[in-house]
Amino acid sequence: PALVHFLKMIEQLETKNNYQDIIVNNLTNCLTSTSFEQFTYFKGKVRDRYDLGKTFALITTDRQSAFDRILATIPFKGQVLNQTGAWWFEKTKDIIPNHVIDCPDPNVTIAKKCKPFPIEFVVRGFVTGSSSTSLWTVYNQGKREYCGIEFPDGLVKNQKLPKPIITPTTKEEEHDRAISPAEIIAEQWMNKDHWEYASKKALDLFKRGQEISSKQGLILVDTKYEMGLDENGEITLIDEIHTPDSSRYWIEESFQERLDQQKEPDNIDKEFLRLWFKEHCDPYNDEKLPLAPKELVTELSARYIHLYEVITGEKFSFPDFSKPIEDRILNNLKPYLNL
Repeated sequence: PALVHFLKMIEQLETKNNYQDIIVNNLTNCLTSTSFEQFTYFKGKVRDRYDLGKTFALITTDRQSAFDRILATIPFKGQVLNQTGAWWFEKTKDIIPNHVIDCPDPNVTIAKKCKPFPIEFVVRGFVTGSSSTSLWTVYNQGKREYCGIEFPDGLVKNQKLPKPIITPTTKEEEHDRAISPAEIIAEQWMNKDHWEYASKKALDLFKRGQEISSKQGLILVDTKYEMGLDENGEITLIDEIHTPDSSRYWIEESFQERLDQQKEPDNIDKEFLRLWFKEHCDPYNDEKLPLAPKELVTELSARYIHLYEVITGEKFSFPDFSKPIEDRILNNLKPYLNL
């Protein structure tokens, strides 16, 4: 009964194409981890990064993380993230150079080595969010100054801001913290010239993202960018851009009506999976987590693929199922392994 309740609550998304059967048949055909032991490697929440010498191989897995741990693996999620990011990098390369050299496999990006700035450029177009650092949470607690920006009284949840803003956070071991531009410079996280250039580029990228998303019936609500310096000292866009993991998207057509009715916007989101875990365990402290129901995993996979198709206007191309994913990746990486 609880699962039926959840499925009703999330309202199965009306997707462009029905891939449910393909997803169900591939629930165990996921890229959970990689182990190319001949290379130095770093395991992130979702990406495995291999040092190939002059470049990195960034392998996007199907891991789904939240609560600082892995909740499940979602079929085709890694491919969606990698190919969505590659599509956006191509659409924005006139604004700022990016780290992409090639995408030799659906789950792999060969990237330039860059020295990352220890700052995340969080750009927001709306007053929303539920995390401790989100704008709505902070505003709803009565604070009217955030990251050096003053906000007026009377804002309501999910309303559009007069213009997009940047609420930067530090990238620290313990916990990211919100920070103002003045503090970034005073505490020497970045120098003034780098901050001013990078923050302007972040707003330019967000504007482009909103314009393209709107043409596809979506609102790009907020996102985060990461940047760094390449070997020539040029500021470069790295990590990911406008993916379903780094960005929030709402459905434009119903937004105003739902805002007027004080309802949450229609979204293409993974929040329902987080809610299920919160209802069925203590995801922060339980040593072992319950298995995510296959119905929810299937729905989330369908949403990731749907978002890729809506954003790019392209049909999702399923990979070759005849060989193990790791074998396919290693084969496609061969031209880069002797660099």
